[in-house]
Amino acid sequence: MKIAMFSTKDYDRRSFDRANDTHSLDHQIRYLEARLTPDTAPLAQDAAAVCAFVNDDLSRPTLEILAALDVELLVLRSAGFNHVDLTAAHELGLTVARVPAYSPHAVAEHTLALILSLNRHIHRAYNRVREGNFALEGLLGFDLHGKTVGIIGTGQIGLVFARQMAGLGCHILGYDPYPNDECTALGMEYVDLDELFARSRIISLHCPLTPDTHHLIDANAIARMQKGVMIINTSRGAMIDTRAVIDGLKSEKIGALGLDVYEEEADLFFEDLSDKVIQDDVFARLLTFPNVLITGHQGFFTTEALANIADTTLLNATAFETGTGTLHRVTLDG
Repeated sequence: MKIAMFSTKDYDRRSFDRANDTHSLDHQIRYLEARLTPDTAPLAQDAAAVCAFVNDDLSRPTLEILAALDVELLVLRSAGFNHVDLTAAHELGLTVARVPAYSPHAVAEHTLALILSLNRHIHRAYNRVREGNFALEGLLGFDLHGKTVGIIGTGQIGLVFARQMAGLGCHILGYDPYPNDECTALGMEYVDLDELFARSRIISLHCPLTPDTHHLIDANAIARMQKGVMIINTSRGAMIDTRAVIDGLKSEKIGALGLDVYEEEADLFFEDLSDKVIQDDVFARLLTFPNVLITGHQGFFTTEALANIADTTLLNATAFETGTGTLHRVTLDG
């Protein structure tokens, strides 16, 4: 199958070339550095499938162009699919497939790294020591042992993160419309959002972005949290109302914020902008806070995860082409 892959980096090429070498079908992959947008969609000419990443534009205008080019399959190299207009895809006869699980450990471990770094001020201490400043003032943290951690979303990633927190001796609260028995077995107490907000010293987001979870963390939610709360988001950026979080940081209601995602990240993340002025004033404001730690959507970025993403994506393409094997199809109802 001819596949046009957008938003390609060198690490994508390496992992997909290795995976393609081991597959029964030798897919013809055309690697494109450009993000998928209505302007770049014509680059998929002659391809039967398009492979897209999280910040590619899969809105109706883009999909209409792809359908006119006789593209039949959209293979997402991600678990999330909130960036896809599924209604338009269905109407245009486009099949959408995803990678339902690539490495829950990768994201959960990155979440823990953000918590530990923020709590013990590792990012600030690193810079101080490099400048010969060995003072400890301003670097005071707290024991994670015995603290209450609220986990919103207890699927595969939430479960792995819950195991980590339980292993550190934390009391874990959970919120999910579909409680996970494995989390309950760890001692997780399922509560409603109001109670989770009120009781949690640390709140971590691990649920998909849906209309119900869009701006889940807004001014009203922050008002219900305890003073000094730590908020971590390694899920999807739009689950947090960034302006409300900035207000929470300024008032010291939020004591620390760790982000691996950002609601307007499409024009920022995955690119080297070190020689440019950041035009996003809201993002620039976040960077001014000493108790904010932001990484550029790298929670998934491990050797194992990249291998699993490439393998599952190509298996999806093979299953679609041959009619055999597992196709991780995304339907209108998710």
